[in-house]
Amino acid sequence: MDSQPTLDFQNPEEDGALTLADYAQTAYLEYALSVVKGRALPDVSDGQKPVQRRILYSMSRMGLGFGGANGTVGAKPVKSARVVGDVLGRFHPHGDQAAYDALVRMAQDFSQRYPLVDGQGNFGSRDGDGAAAMRYTEARLSRITSLLLDEIDEGTVDFIPNYDGSTEEPRLLPARLPFTLLNGASGIAVGLATEIPSHNLREVADACVALIKSNGKLSDEELFALVPGPDYPGGAQIISGPAEIAEAYRTGRGSLKVRARWKIEDLARGQWQLVVNELPQGVSTQKVLEEIEELTNPKVRAGKKALTAEQTQLKAAVLAVLDVVRDESSKDAPVRLVFEPKTSRISQEEFITTLLAQTSLESSAPINLTMVGIDGKPTQKSLRQMLSEWIAFREITVERRSRHRLGKVQDRIHILEGRQLVLLNIDEVIAIIRAAEDPKAALIARFALSDRQAEDILEIRLRQLARLEAIKIEQELKNLREEQKKLEDILATPAALRRLLVKEIEADAKSFEDPRRTLIQAEKRAVAEVRVVDEPVTVIVSQKGWVRTQKGWASERAAGAAAAEYSFKSGDALYGAFECRSVDTLLVFGTAKDKSVRVYSVAVASLPGGRGDGQPITTLIDLESGTHPAHYFAGPSGAALLLANTGGYGFIASVENMISRQRGGKAFIDVGEGEQLCRPSLVGGASGAEPMPPATHVACASTGGRILTFEILEMKALPKGGRGLTLIDLDAKDTLAGAAAYTRSVRIEGIGRGGKEREETLEIRTLNNARGSRARKGKAADLGFKPSSVVRVL
Repeated sequence: MDSQPTLDFQNPEEDGALTLADYAQTAYLEYALSVVKGRALPDVSDGQKPVQRRILYSMSRMGLGFGGANGTVGAKPVKSARVVGDVLGRFHPHGDQAAYDALVRMAQDFSQRYPLVDGQGNFGSRDGDGAAAMRYTEARLSRITSLLLDEIDEGTVDFIPNYDGSTEEPRLLPARLPFTLLNGASGIAVGLATEIPSHNLREVADACVALIKSNGKLSDEELFALVPGPDYPGGAQIISGPAEIAEAYRTGRGSLKVRARWKIEDLARGQWQLVVNELPQGVSTQKVLEEIEELTNPKVRAGKKALTAEQTQLKAAVLAVLDVVRDESSKDAPVRLVFEPKTSRISQEEFITTLLAQTSLESSAPINLTMVGIDGKPTQKSLRQMLSEWIAFREITVERRSRHRLGKVQDRIHILEGRQLVLLNIDEVIAIIRAAEDPKAALIARFALSDRQAEDILEIRLRQLARLEAIKIEQELKNLREEQKKLEDILATPAALRRLLVKEIEADAKSFEDPRRTLIQAEKRAVAEVRVVDEPVTVIVSQKGWVRTQKGWASERAAGAAAAEYSFKSGDALYGAFECRSVDTLLVFGTAKDKSVRVYSVAVASLPGGRGDGQPITTLIDLESGTHPAHYFAGPSGAALLLANTGGYGFIASVENMISRQRGGKAFIDVGEGEQLCRPSLVGGASGAEPMPPATHVACASTGGRILTFEILEMKALPKGGRGLTLIDLDAKDTLAGAAAYTRSVRIEGIGRGGKEREETLEIRTLNNARGSRARKGKAADLGFKPSSVVRVL
């Protein structure tokens, strides 16, 4: 306790005292390193986390591995509780459930491509069912663990004291193949995470052999041809292209698209059904069934009073094609999901696409090749680095094994040479032993023996002095000297060491190889296309953000229809009526926050119809907190808009540049401190009964009453958004009321005396009087009111 540092909340005055901040930083760093290296990340050398390594070593000590002449005779399984108890008592002083969970995972053939534990009993299922208690299940090592444990007593790896110093445990296991890739790993540490997919043993072995033979000079293209992609335990199909897979392997991070595999079973009378027999990694039949239930019988979301338009559309889309789904999985068929179509006349391709797009039958599989490297540092590595580091580790283990074996061979040769000398002078040796008071010293003096040889001769049995024994010694010496020569050649010649590595890898691959399970075939990702009838509609938006649609265009129903045609809630009024088509998009521009304006997009087809008040736009988007909808525009993706802010800056962007798949929209427009977005103005490309012609000029009006017009060619298009160019040179206290693109006329709206709303339409002759170049001050206009916005008329 005396060595515990003193905590000081103020500046430390005593020697050895620490501030609380320094102590917390040091303690947290030690904790983080402990989690990273001692719990969550595998080692590139043997592919095991510490708890897995301890379980395997403990089971090996308990004699639960495979033996016999060819390593094919398995040990009798023992209770898992006995294994867990030995692991906790000797090596892993943590919770018993944590150790048992690790043991269970190593026994699950749906979690690991090459299970390391042969489990007897209920070890869980891919549907999320837990394993039986450890007192019920039994376990032993699987045969493939010989590749991890066979050389552990041959001086290949270092041993370190266990947690209490009562015994020793291996720092690493002498893996004969790169298990980091074979079984993969998944884990979350402090500030780091790993997601390494499993791979096919034969492909990984071939890549190692090719790297060794080329001395590391194998090209990326050749390497990726040998390891084309992950090989998941459950099979399935990788639909990502070779370039995506290669990029993930090259950088150590990526995401692959994985799809279930299925077959069509024909039934009587022209009927058919879809049977899924392989699922993506991490997806269970239970999860797919739950997703189908959520789609076909959706629940009202929290904070909502009714189903959203999206939920209703998805429900209709799925029920239009799907009749029944059944889980027929069994012991003989681990995965068998049966989907029956509504009618046999439904297109099989449409049926499959709907299911893939709306469920986890098609999902993403992350790749994050983070592990503890051969230097002991946790880093993200490429496929080449992983293989190269494992090969370097394997070279070290083979060299250490050879050196250890050479020491044993030399010791045995030394003993046999002493015995050979005795057999040649057997009578004299017997006489010395019978007569001498110290036979050992006498033998050493007479025959120049070492202490080790003399001790062995004195302990030799009489039956080993027969003539036949001399022949055996001669033969054994011959074999040992040949082995000594080979070992010395391996240790002295790097080329010989590499040849031995290749020979052993190929032999191990031949013993344990199996066919690839996961099909790699690039396909386009399934996208559920909600069929929308392309028809003219009018999108009506109120000033308070209520939105609805009406079929047809207002200008066709009644030429020059006034705003009074539309009714709204008390205190609300029309913001705009946009003539567009049902396949177009409604853009919602929020108020500025953190010097940025977010743009949200909603499909026009998903907007409510009818003659009611419509629906608040906030129920269709995830509005950023602290903001509210400010402006709107509905039109085709090719329509171009002029986007200006009150600071006097602006640019042109098309609708398609602002569309986002996320309900939360995307930050698109940059503004200065205290600035806001002005009303967007159509440049061109919109639809309608009488679509606006492409604009030729821009009109800017400041709140101070200055107007500037210039050619639209002076504007700049920013497809990725931004702040844009200076439109008008504003005085210090002046702001931009609005900017509109136009061909012949614009309308300036504002507030007059007594707070009365005013507006004035400026025709081209008046606008030409304010003509100048972009970024000029413009001309003062006597409007009689303070401008607040500028709207294009024509």
